[in-house]
Formats: sequence, structure tokens, C-alpha cells
Amino acid sequence: MSDYQIVTLLSDFGLQDVYVGTLKGAIARVNPRIPTIDLNHDIPPQNLLAARFCLLSVYPYFPKRTVHVAVVDPGVGSQRRAIAIEFPEGHLVGPDNGIFSGILDLTGAIAAVELTNPNYWLTPTPSNTFHGRDIFAPVGAYLASGTPLTELGESIDPASLVHLSLPKLQETPSEILGCIQYIDRFGNAITNIPSARVAEKSWHAIAGTHHLAPQTTYSNVRPGDAMALIGSHGWIEIAVNCGSACKQLHLSWQAPIKIAWTN
Repeated sequence: MSDYQIVTLLSDFGLQDVYVGTLKGAIARVNPRIPTIDLNHDIPPQNLLAARFCLLSVYPYFPKRTVHVAVVDPGVGSQRRAIAIEFPEGHLVGPDNGIFSGILDLTGAIAAVELTNPNYWLTPTPSNTFHGRDIFAPVGAYLASGTPLTELGESIDPASLVHLSLPKLQETPSEILGCIQYIDRFGNAITNIPSARVAEKSWHAIAGTHHLAPQTTYSNVRPGDAMALIGSHGWIEIAVNCGSACKQLHLSWQAPIKIAWTN
């Protein structure tokens, strides 16, 4: 087993260009023995909500002390801060634009720094358009190699970090109103309503004019039929068997979804 921590990579770079490989090269320049795992490089371009959800969904499945480097950064080169965060499960490295707020809403942050120490960058004169290569990937490699967070820059108040918020759940005695927080490549629309809210209750979902009975798996309905179910991520989702709920039901990011109790 390696003495070095895992570094994960998430971005909206896609795989057509060399950007992802360049991140890995920057990590290897610091320490070629660091194990590196790709989480997702097909985040829709500049989609901060998608990055937030993917990080929130995946972090529990990694060992403690994993370093998660995320580069979905429409504000690159602007006044937005470059940050590293220590949280109970490891470290987060990337832009201060809210992509880590899903994790931090659940776990909180232990400490955070603005990445102001160029000794831990790939170059003291980073590109204005590729902080992933010049700042975030090298910093992630140094953290995974044991460099203390405090060496990387100036301490900042975790409460000052940018928060990317979704509409809060609204509950009445008869229903819960939430929204779609993520749409996956199959067109499944994943809500921000956790499964615990419907445990041991009789319910159905309402998406626009569609009333959808809950199912336990996709194949419980005929191909082309829509349903609600609890996904593997623990959130209620809207799906179509062998189809796209997003297209068929005309659903979009943050569209309202209701859960109504069935009498």
C-alpha cells in the first residue's frame, strides 16, 4: 500500500482534449507515486450544480484523508479565490464558487486556506485560464504527499466560503416541495428530497402535471413509462424506463417536484 493519499479529479474538461492528462502530469511532477482516480470529466460546461451534486454523492465512498480536486471554474482568472479545505473526511481543492457546499452542508469544514503560496504551484506565474494545471492539481498532490494545509496559503474563515444553495424544502402536512438538483446522462431527474423523508409512508411524486407512483426499480414499469423511485444515491428521482425523464416530462435543473402523501 502507498503511503500517499488518493487524489480524485472532477472537471468539465471532457476527454476530447488534453486538459485531463495535463492535470495528471502536474500531479506526477510533484509526486508520480500518488494514486489518482477520475470521478467525472463530463460535467456539463460551467455547471456548478452538477459539480456540487457529483462531489456530494461520491465522497462517502473514499477512504478518509482523500484529496478531492475539482475544476469547474467559470470564474478562472477573476477575483474568485483559489482554496483548499480540510473537512472530516479529507481535503477539497478548487475554486471558491460553491461546488463544495453540498459536502460542507453535511460535514462542515475544519479549516480553509486561500492558495496564496506559489511555492506549491506548478509555476509562480500561473495561466489566467488554467488554474487546474498550475494551482489546483499541484496543491492536491502536495496535500496527498503530506504537506500541511497551513503551508499552502492564508487562513480564511470557512463561513466566508461561497455557498451554492438550492431552494429549501418546503413541507406542509400534505406534501413536500423540492426541486431537481441533478440530471444524469440517462435523463433521470434527481431531486433534493432525501429518501428518509418518505420512509414508511405512502406517497407519490408530482412533476408538472404528471402524478407518478413510487417504484422500487426501473423495470417495474413498461418501457417508456415514467415513475418515481429512491435512487442509489439516497434521493428521490424521477425516471422513465428505457427513456429520458428529462426529455419526456420536460424537466429542467431546479424545476419544482412535489411529494404528496397518499391517503
